[in-house]
Amino acid sequence: MSNKHLLTSLSSVLRRTLTPTFSFNSTRWFQSGTFFSPNVKTHHRLFPCSGLDFLEIHNIPGKCFTSSQSAEKASAKCWNCSATAEAVPFLLCSSCRCIQPVDQSVDYFQIFGLERKYDIVVDNLEGKYKDWQKKVHPDLVHTKSKEEREYAAEQSARVIDAYLTLSKPLARAIYILKLEGVDVDEEETLSESELLTEILEIREAVEEAADSQALVQIQSQMQEKLKHWSSSFANAFRSRNFDEALKAIRRMTYYQRVKETIVKKL
Repeated sequence: MSNKHLLTSLSSVLRRTLTPTFSFNSTRWFQSGTFFSPNVKTHHRLFPCSGLDFLEIHNIPGKCFTSSQSAEKASAKCWNCSATAEAVPFLLCSSCRCIQPVDQSVDYFQIFGLERKYDIVVDNLEGKYKDWQKKVHPDLVHTKSKEEREYAAEQSARVIDAYLTLSKPLARAIYILKLEGVDVDEEETLSESELLTEILEIREAVEEAADSQALVQIQSQMQEKLKHWSSSFANAFRSRNFDEALKAIRRMTYYQRVKETIVKKL
């Protein structure tokens, strides 16, 4: 097969699999005792070509991409006690402690009290996540009114969304671009011959790996590539070079899929 035909074929396969789609089923998180350790459940798309498993695109939690605005609104009042905006943070009323409806103007960084930037310290995210869930998980408000239980379910789902999105570099990169109004085109056709060739070579290396040691070596290489392109994204985002930021996301996406495929094989 000629290089031209190879690129055309691969581009066709990748047409709808360039970037992650975002979906989230909130009900599956609300089983008693599961909210402290969320596990990402992914869905796979089928491909017409065998051996392209690591080109599958996973659904990454992070469904809500809205521009960040001030969480305090002059007209905001607690739905339960009518406390004024100053007493009603985005999640709990500080006056009556009732859980509030989801405020979509509050972005995921605000939920965890973080500055909106790509380079964040993720070590403390889990602790903050657990603290929030101790306040809003539906199991903990089962004696409350139906209205508050519904708000708790929505808020808990959103906190989970926020945690899973910000704790993963690729998901965080896509999300922060969305906040800036930059769309990652899911229908974009990958036309970079260099990257297409590299993907093909990596696929062959994974398929032909003689043992687990060879797979671990490839996995280590992918991790280094992810670190490199994560750093490239951070630099591009800081300089507002969104074209380069998208380029970095494109590569992070594929290297992450390779890692996930190797994990399944080990």
